[in-house]
Amino acid sequence: MVIEMKKEKRYILFAFIVLAVYLSPLFILQENAHIRVHDNLDSNLAWYKVLARSGEMFGGVEGIIPQIINGQLPRNAFGTEYSIIVWLYALFPTMTAYALSQAMTRTVAFFGMYLLLKKHVLPGENWLFMQIGSALAFALTPFWPSGMLSTLGIPLALWAFLNIRNREASWKDYLVLTLLPFYASIVLGFFFFLTAMGIFWLTDGLRGKGWNLRFLVSIAYMSIIFMIVEYRLVFSFLFKGEPNSRDEYFHAELPFWNAVRLSVKNYLLGHTHVMTVHTLFILPATFIAIYFVFSKRLWKQEKLFVFLFGLNIVLSLWYAFWFYEGWLPLTERFHFMDTFNFARYHFLRPLVIYASFALALKIIFLQGKSLARTAKWLMVLQILLLGLFNDEIIYRQKPTVKEFFAEPLFQEIKEHIGLKQEEYRVASIGIHPAVSQYNGFYTLDTYNNFYPLSYKHQFRKIIEKELAKNKTIRKYFDQWGGRCYIFTAQIGKRYMIKKDSNRHLKNLELNTDMFKEMGGRYIFSAIPIDNAAENKLALEKIFEAKTSAWKIYLYKTM
Repeated sequence: MVIEMKKEKRYILFAFIVLAVYLSPLFILQENAHIRVHDNLDSNLAWYKVLARSGEMFGGVEGIIPQIINGQLPRNAFGTEYSIIVWLYALFPTMTAYALSQAMTRTVAFFGMYLLLKKHVLPGENWLFMQIGSALAFALTPFWPSGMLSTLGIPLALWAFLNIRNREASWKDYLVLTLLPFYASIVLGFFFFLTAMGIFWLTDGLRGKGWNLRFLVSIAYMSIIFMIVEYRLVFSFLFKGEPNSRDEYFHAELPFWNAVRLSVKNYLLGHTHVMTVHTLFILPATFIAIYFVFSKRLWKQEKLFVFLFGLNIVLSLWYAFWFYEGWLPLTERFHFMDTFNFARYHFLRPLVIYASFALALKIIFLQGKSLARTAKWLMVLQILLLGLFNDEIIYRQKPTVKEFFAEPLFQEIKEHIGLKQEEYRVASIGIHPAVSQYNGFYTLDTYNNFYPLSYKHQFRKIIEKELAKNKTIRKYFDQWGGRCYIFTAQIGKRYMIKKDSNRHLKNLELNTDMFKEMGGRYIFSAIPIDNAAENKLALEKIFEAKTSAWKIYLYKTM
């Protein structure tokens, strides 16, 4: 026992050294680090900064964020002030907050998966290598940063729930259920997990295992904590005011075979918001294991692995077929089926895939010495592969954080304009409006998935001629509209045109009268507009800096 404890400590120490090395670029490079742009630099990181300086951190449920879309963006669109991540960005510089958030999330992910495997999925001292290795691999997955513990915290929650279900609960389990909602989102993972727990409880009862009241109460308890923490979301859902941009969200459009193809793609490659990097080593391991299970009739001994193997397939099918056109009659009758993304049950896949991986390696390990070595190598190779998915490697061709937000450049623009930022409105072409927002400019454009539908329709008038020329951006704006951008037919959905570009906008047609009516005075364009005069725009100055990814052509309305 003492020897095993020492071995466990050594393995855990090694795992922490790997995590520290993985996280080190964020702490060492800070603003010179490369990190994810999509749904990160282009949105959330700017939102946190805007919220922190808005004076609306504790704003009422009817409050607004003055800096964005003429003060029509609801305070509730920026989430709850009871989320720890909001306070990290309020108290620390952006990249310090980002690095701390990554470290916290990955540490909890490691311990959560390790405890779950050790106690409930793969118990036994003989499997320490698989337990620690799978937990470490899970903690290294390139999760969506602002999701926090919404997916990576699920193993820890499941560990606590299973302890309660098995009547082995302690105060630690209830502490986990109490604290996780403060660093996770119910709509980005835990709604789907908690409903799955509800189904689990119901299944226990129907199978004659008893109606475990303590288990049910614990599910309700965590749900209530989430409701309290996410009170803004609850208010917006229950007391819906004027129509918002999500009321035009439309998802049921895929033909049957397109949905089949999407399900295969999701099963094999995963999804950008819950990347599992499972294709090269985990999938082969699970296929090898399922072969042994059925060829050697092990399905009774390995029923949990068989269940998880099947569940993984079901979750990919559910994700893809949520977009199947066959849902259309129901979405037309029940509007909430369009406004709430039920496809996100696939957010449970990281848990399912890495628990399956641990069990698959155990099955392979038991098939003989040579396969035992294969099982260990599969684990090592998966961890090495995840190391190559470090942000600093994956996004090395993207701008650094410093280059993306380009604060000195935008300070120069601000000084050139010479007015208080709240006295005029700007919009961008070819760069994300988050850049302007981060630098304190008041923007007519934005990236938010919850804002007044009337504003979307008003903004559409600025770009209606451009939308008419390009079906892709017209459909993108009209059927979603989360990116309320100045789209142009020529550059389409390109929001990051860097300063080395030779592009020109040649036949731009904007309704600048509507732009001015909404308070717009300046356009920050990443490329020159050849027919600016026809659009009642005058080029004031070109701004460029070594530390900026962008060259900004500053146009003023005439």
